[in-house]
This record gives sequence, C-alpha cells and structure tokens, in this order.
Amino acid sequence: MVPDVWWVPVLGLAPAVFWLWYFYVKDRYAPEPRSWILRIFVLGMVSTVPIAIVESIVALALPSDLLLAVVVAPIVEEIGKFLVVYRYVFRHPVFDEPIDGIVYAVSAALGFAALENVLYLFAAYSETLTLPLELSLLRGVLSVPGHALMSAMWGYALGQALVTPHPTARRLVYEGLLLAILLHAAFNLLASADLAGIVVLLLVLVPGMWLIASARIGRALRSGAPPE
Repeated sequence: MVPDVWWVPVLGLAPAVFWLWYFYVKDRYAPEPRSWILRIFVLGMVSTVPIAIVESIVALALPSDLLLAVVVAPIVEEIGKFLVVYRYVFRHPVFDEPIDGIVYAVSAALGFAALENVLYLFAAYSETLTLPLELSLLRGVLSVPGHALMSAMWGYALGQALVTPHPTARRLVYEGLLLAILLHAAFNLLASADLAGIVVLLLVLVPGMWLIASARIGRALRSGAPPE
C-alpha cells in the first residue's frame, strides 16, 4: 500500500509560498506580473537539480561535509539562483525598476528553497512520522526565508544596475553576489555549530539579514517611486 504522504510536499512548499507572498506585496508601486513571478519561482526549483549535481561532484574531492556546507554550497547555490534571474528576466522589459531585482531574486531563491525543503522533509519522513512537522517549523522560519534574504543582496544590486552607470553597476552586482555568498557561508557555519553558534545565528545573523534586506527594499522602492 502506498503511504499517504501527500501532506509532506504541501508542508514543504507552504513556507516558500508564504514568504513569496510576503516579499511580493512589498512591491507596492508596480507589482510584477504574477506569471513572471511564478516562472522564476519554478525555474528556481529547476535550478536545484544542476546545483545538486555540481555540489555532489565537488563533494567527492572534499575531506569533510563542513567544507561543502560552508564553502561550496554558498558559492554554487547563490551563483545558480543568480543565473536564473540574470539569464531569464534581467534583460526582459518586465524588469524595469530597482525593486524588481529583489522581487525576482527572492522568487528564484524561494523556488530553490521550496524543492530543497520538500526533499529534506521526505528524508525526515523516512525516519519518523513527526520529524517532518518539527523540521518544517524550523526550516520555515529560518532556512527558507534565509535563502530569500541572502539572495536579496545580489537582487538589490541587480535592481540598482538599472539606474547606475555601467562600470559601477557591474561592481555593485559582484559585491552583492559576494555579500550573499558570505552571509550564506556564515548561516551554514553557525547552523552546523554548537549551541553558542545557534544562538548567534538566531540573535545576530538572522535579525541582521532582515535589517539589511528591509533597508534595501526601502531604498529600492524610493529610487523607483513614481513622482508626486
């Protein structure tokens, strides 16, 4: 008999859908077409496959899983999510104001996080019935929005590239991508650490990322606001 596990993917997708809505409504002046949000979200999910393949290949040459989590994963995952937005929407006319960079970066990141979350929950379900519930709560308030907050850093830079001269715009994008990678590395390191690391993650890093992302959302909205 096939186990009744329909609720596992629903539980895995729900946090990503909630956070996608949360960031989507921030674009209050000219919200992006929902079809494009969905497209980038799905492409973010699809990117999970090549990202996982690259990470698996590199992991074969690494002496520890910690290096994979702290060095390889942040680089591969942030570049993978970045390429989804840069390749499929950045040069399209629909990407026409600074806040769009954050909105589409978050969409790709949450698509990636959604499928990753579902896979984690299925793995947990194979161990116990209640573990997915506990894991979903933890990942829903930390890992899933964490992906969005980290990718918002290079998303903000892509948005600013619309209103910044070319040489400076390129530097901004590189700096935004580097910041996202460093935050991702710090997140994974603290999440893998002892109790003190978890405390720093919860009380310093995550609130700090929220403050940075909120400030950048505000600046992006102001720079793209219609004249009064």
